[in-house]
Amino acid sequence: MTNTDIEGTPGASANAPRTRDERALGVAALVAVVTIVWLMSPVGVGILLGVLMAFTFRPTYERLARHWSPPAAALATVLGSTLAMGLTFAGFVWILVGRGAVLGPKAYDSLGPGGAGKKIVLVVGEETRKIGVSTEDLHAKIRSLVENAATHAESLALAITSTTGRTVLALFFDMLTMYFILRQWRPIVATAQDLIPLRPEYTLKLLEEFRRVGRTTLLSTVVIGILQGALATVGYWIVGIPEPLFFGALTAVASLVPGLGTMLVWLPAAIVLVVIGRVGSGIFLAAWGVVVLTSIPTYVILPRLVGRHTGVPTLFTFIALFGGAAVFGLKGLIIGPVLMTMAMAVLRIYANEARERKPLAPT
Repeated sequence: MTNTDIEGTPGASANAPRTRDERALGVAALVAVVTIVWLMSPVGVGILLGVLMAFTFRPTYERLARHWSPPAAALATVLGSTLAMGLTFAGFVWILVGRGAVLGPKAYDSLGPGGAGKKIVLVVGEETRKIGVSTEDLHAKIRSLVENAATHAESLALAITSTTGRTVLALFFDMLTMYFILRQWRPIVATAQDLIPLRPEYTLKLLEEFRRVGRTTLLSTVVIGILQGALATVGYWIVGIPEPLFFGALTAVASLVPGLGTMLVWLPAAIVLVVIGRVGSGIFLAAWGVVVLTSIPTYVILPRLVGRHTGVPTLFTFIALFGGAAVFGLKGLIIGPVLMTMAMAVLRIYANEARERKPLAPT
């Protein structure tokens, strides 16, 4: 028996406990991560929003930090952005509920003799008669829907009021998370490079991709949506549509719908104008929708805000939007693109690593 054999056995037995310890520690770490995610889930929307807002307003924080202390700059950034978001949300609620309630009686009056609503019913009724729905039945159905509009507006107001507590809690965690990310981003990156079982440069790439796509997602959904709503309000005011603020806010909400977006509001409005005889106004509104509401924000303003290279093909972008909305609801319009972009980033890193490991073909 050689010394190697004698010395090899204890060495192997000494390595085994260390391997078991490492595996046990890995399982414990995984359980810890699952526990943290589980505890965070009730306020996950607020935390995610805080992270995305921190990425979005990071340039503002850095400019303020040149003149103020970093804590004061972070606090000012958090309070200013949260106040702007809160006022914007409150404004949308007031417009949609308050002005929508005012619009209901106007819509009901328009169904009377000589009203614009009556003209629309007569034109549509000519087509519905072919499938067995008379103009009178159509008129009665529309009147019933308009009469119930006020009730639906009150129900919407009550539903929004009932979520006030959850909204305040989400805003609270949004502010805490945003402040934490602004002040501790570099330590977070360093810790992640130690904990994540990837090369440090790969971890850094993933975190930078997460920060980029988070900023892009928030700007492309919230900021561009608000801009489209404001531009739509101007267009509706120009053509004389009643309650342009209401329809502008409705257009901003519709901008969240993948694919169709603002077209869900301005296109029917343009068709209605043509039907009631205001052909010029209808054509103008359609052109306004295509050029001012769609082309300029999408192809001119958004690239200047977030850059032109998203790293995700258009097909996968639509999959992320529709799939995220189906799985997570409305918040999936933000979560879906973030998850899709991160998954694509991981696959790119894996492909690059596999390409480097592959032996060169003989020349």
